[in-house]
Amino acid sequence: MTQTLQTPAPLGDEPATVGPRRRSDRGPSTPPWLYAVMAVGLFLVVIPFLWMVISSFKPEAEVRAVPPTWWPETVTTENYRQLFTKLDFPRYFLNSAIVAVAVAVGNMVFCSMLGYALAKLDFPGKRLVFAVVLGTLMVPGVVTFVPLFVLTTNIGLTNTLPGMILPFLAGPFGVFLMRQFVMSLPDELIQAARVDGAGELRIFFSIILPLCGPAVATLGVLTFLTSWNNFLWPLVVATSEDKYTLPVALALYAVGQNATKYGLLLAGSVVVVLPVLAVFLMLQRHIMQGIASTGIK
Repeated sequence: MTQTLQTPAPLGDEPATVGPRRRSDRGPSTPPWLYAVMAVGLFLVVIPFLWMVISSFKPEAEVRAVPPTWWPETVTTENYRQLFTKLDFPRYFLNSAIVAVAVAVGNMVFCSMLGYALAKLDFPGKRLVFAVVLGTLMVPGVVTFVPLFVLTTNIGLTNTLPGMILPFLAGPFGVFLMRQFVMSLPDELIQAARVDGAGELRIFFSIILPLCGPAVATLGVLTFLTSWNNFLWPLVVATSEDKYTLPVALALYAVGQNATKYGLLLAGSVVVVLPVLAVFLMLQRHIMQGIASTGIK
């Protein structure tokens, strides 16, 4: 009885795939209607900003025209000329930049510290402190507006830049965001640093803070945006023109007693939006990564 011996295939060879590849191996395909919905949503978001930029180059009469025109019949830079000549623009811009940068840096440092403490340290009252942070998130800012103004007045910070900065150096949203991100970091890194003799401040600045780059960037941009566009608090605290921020000065000069100068208001709005847009474009990768990683951990 003769037996037929089969020669084994070489180890490096792989069996050939017979037939067409199944659809499930290619991954789910995106339906066309979803692209249409996203395109419509993008259009609705972008069109107001685009109209604002185009209308800032229109004369005042054309801005007020009914029905409104899309493209300017007469292109003019008079609105921007008034913005930079009649207003003390450099001073207002500097005030806004100082307040926004200080608030953003303060939130990035102090919220990260408290988030690290709530996530990785054990101390009496830890749960109570975290409950207070969560409860503060549910309180509208208007509720604390009057007590905050009274406190600022009593300590002599009215009509000062510190009076616009100190009340917002740390917010509950930033504490919650950083706490959720720090909780995802491995405890072994902190324990190894403690074994090497590192203190808590060195652990925070040398290990925790560099690893929290995406979350810190997200928090910095969000707080910078909020502070840059803040109108009500600087309007109440600042009592002299040299302490006005850009939104306050723009509103007071563009909105007059007789009529509102819409062209000037639109030009000022373009200038106010540009710094925030530039910061977002520079840090958008970190922002998306921070939001995604914080949301799934």
